[in-house]
Amino acid sequence: MPTLSLDGAWTVTAVPTGQPSPVPADLVDVTVPALVPGCVHLDLLAAGLIAEPFDGDNEAAQQWIGSTDWRYERTFEWSPPGGPGGDGHERHDLVALGLDTLATVELNGTVVATTENQHRSHRWSVGHLLREGENTLAVTFAAPVPAAERRQEENGGELFHVNHHPYNALRKMASSFGWDWGIDVASSGIWRSIGIESWSSARIDSVRPLVELVGGTGVLHAHVTLTQQGVPRPRPVTVAVSRDGATWTGRGAVTTSGVVDVVVPDVRLWWPRGHGEPDLYDVVVTLADDGDDDAAPLDAWRHAIGFRTVEIDTTPDDAGTPFVLRVNGRDVEVRGANWIPDDAFVTRVDRARLERRIADATEANINLLRVWGGGLYESDEFYDLCSREGVLVWQDFLLACAAYAEEDWLAREIEAEAREAVTRLSKHPSLVLWCGNNENVWGYVEWGWRAQLAGRTWGAGYYFETFPAILAELDPTRPYIPGSPFSPSRLMTPNDPANGTVHIWDVWNAKDYTSYREWRPRFVAEFGFQGPPAWTTLFDVVHDSPADPYGHEMLVHQKANEGNLKLERGYLSHLPAPRTIDDWHLVTQLNQAHAITFGIAWFRSLTPRCTGAVVWQLNDDWPVVSWAAVDYAERRKPLWYALRDVFAPRYATIQPVDVDGTDGAHELVVLNDTETPLRLVVTARRTRFDGAVLAEESFPLDVSARGHARRALAEAVMTPADASEEIVVVTFDAADGATAPDGLARVVHDLADVVDQRLDPAAPAASATSTPDGAVVTVTASGYVRDVVVLADRADRSASVDRSLVSLLPGESVTFTLRGDGPIDPAAATDPRVLRSANQLHGDPIGTPLP
Repeated sequence: MPTLSLDGAWTVTAVPTGQPSPVPADLVDVTVPALVPGCVHLDLLAAGLIAEPFDGDNEAAQQWIGSTDWRYERTFEWSPPGGPGGDGHERHDLVALGLDTLATVELNGTVVATTENQHRSHRWSVGHLLREGENTLAVTFAAPVPAAERRQEENGGELFHVNHHPYNALRKMASSFGWDWGIDVASSGIWRSIGIESWSSARIDSVRPLVELVGGTGVLHAHVTLTQQGVPRPRPVTVAVSRDGATWTGRGAVTTSGVVDVVVPDVRLWWPRGHGEPDLYDVVVTLADDGDDDAAPLDAWRHAIGFRTVEIDTTPDDAGTPFVLRVNGRDVEVRGANWIPDDAFVTRVDRARLERRIADATEANINLLRVWGGGLYESDEFYDLCSREGVLVWQDFLLACAAYAEEDWLAREIEAEAREAVTRLSKHPSLVLWCGNNENVWGYVEWGWRAQLAGRTWGAGYYFETFPAILAELDPTRPYIPGSPFSPSRLMTPNDPANGTVHIWDVWNAKDYTSYREWRPRFVAEFGFQGPPAWTTLFDVVHDSPADPYGHEMLVHQKANEGNLKLERGYLSHLPAPRTIDDWHLVTQLNQAHAITFGIAWFRSLTPRCTGAVVWQLNDDWPVVSWAAVDYAERRKPLWYALRDVFAPRYATIQPVDVDGTDGAHELVVLNDTETPLRLVVTARRTRFDGAVLAEESFPLDVSARGHARRALAEAVMTPADASEEIVVVTFDAADGATAPDGLARVVHDLADVVDQRLDPAAPAASATSTPDGAVVTVTASGYVRDVVVLADRADRSASVDRSLVSLLPGESVTFTLRGDGPIDPAAATDPRVLRSANQLHGDPIGTPLP
């Protein structure tokens, strides 16, 4: 279908409203070059009219942008259909894939439409408004911040939300108003592509390629909807499914909507990561002009699909209600992470950046991403990449941490966006679960909403009626849950660990991370612990002098309520109190990694009771102290390396036999989420830091494929004479004739926290050699060295490192490979501010003293 793209160069101007203007005097009546897709913040930044929003405390100085109306405008040339350069088509539609948010669209001075939803696309017939030669298209955006406040007041006053702006009164990305990890940059703009599509007779409006498996045969049910000129009549539609040179075809006649089936024998299944190949088939849907077999198609739709089944098993058992994700009839252990928009200015997230972020997930052994409900229905590129990599996607409907009115002024938009999202995303095999909201049912039941609501609607109709009805109509192939945390019955407490999913936030907010063991959940959909971004990422935007966790700019980049106090409370019982900003940075990063490792190891050890852990969060949308594993500048924090280890398909951990560990008994739990069984010889030793063996036992252990095994450890091995200088080390060898236990790392079990250990603070022996693209660092231990890390960005801001959090026994060596834009000075790579370990925290402070 011919399309005249209207992406590219536009202009943007602040619009006078007749009210006192928040616009700086030097920007009044200034026409600014603009880029579409984009937003006004980025346009002002590119023009040099505002400072970098992420830097320092610029956020506060730029709040006027979200309180200002903006007008985007451009001209374009047009030729009528029958004239020179015309396309010959009869219909011409202006198609806007994303307008953020309250938009008035004008073509040649005539209002085409008004919109009020960032999460919807729009199409309008404009042939009667186009004229030969130059045309002018303008889109005026009403300021989102006062609009949200005005809508709230016009519709009964405040409904509960967790922000300083009433984001729940406007269908705009909730986190654009700020979050406890996010900057407040409520922007405006044309955020997805816009253009004029021309067509004749009929066009394809949508395709929902729903799949079914019948034995070894795949059946594609292509649900096709058409838009036609004049009186609709049956049109020939062909659906072709192809792979590796073979093609299977189905044909039918569609008037307004219809289904064309294609049968694919001996179908190759789409499998999630770690369970098989994510096999894909190409689908082409062609709409022909009836009566003319030789004519070019009127329209066509193309995409890759996968054949697979998915269900959530919530069949009650003796312990309550499980939450088991099952793909192609096989239970999947979920090792997941929550996903937020990857940039506060979402138009900067291109395919290359998404590819790197999905790689961050897969390389950390993550097999599911939960797209959180305060963000976006992501671009098709995001789901495509997940589908190609075998990454499962849990998609929230976009309602988060708030009560949402159910009256028509909001309900019509929420229903329309949900219908569009379900239709658009139905083609992606990676999408395996729809969720009605994030924490809203929990909020209603436990956060005191009922009294505040006083009988007002709050969203229940969406979660228990609207969304399930839409899915039953448009995509019954995917399971739905009304919210998360989730318990299957409306009569159950939503965050009940015995039933469905839980969000565990008492640990970060109030309790020590060892309290994860107070939970015996069926599935953990959120839990997390904060830590700062990489040193360079943080201090590129924080300029307090001297650097201070409580400095003004540092607190701008710490959005959590009492975040620094919670960080401090979190580490004081586990790590020595830092005396320098460098040590504070290391301590808080280590504690984040320790906390999440502790939690995940516990949750995984509860198998088969607990079937998944989805950590909060994978990524950041700006440089900030947060729960992320990968910071905004795409640097991997120590937490990322911890996730890679603790999410390994084959993993072993030592855990107390009873919940509170009071009887002192411990067991080894070995998990094997692979197709190959393990026959092991296990050796467990209690040793001193100098390597002397104090107790030892060996035993055989078999672990089935996709299974686990438990074995109590001898009291002599697990009972220290002096926990401050002893550890337990468990190693694994293959039993005679068995396959080597590849991927199963040894266990180094610390019997005391770092703060209570007598770790030698002397630096281990280290040597480094430059390479053309970085350096190689080798570290050799003479005694026990805990958590060796290389903060590669402090050696070279372009550098990354291949491993982290490595604990060494006496006489052991480890090699770290640093890669950057060029050679790295060996002295920089072994600087004590770069080459770090927990041992250092018992020695002299390193770096700049804290104020």
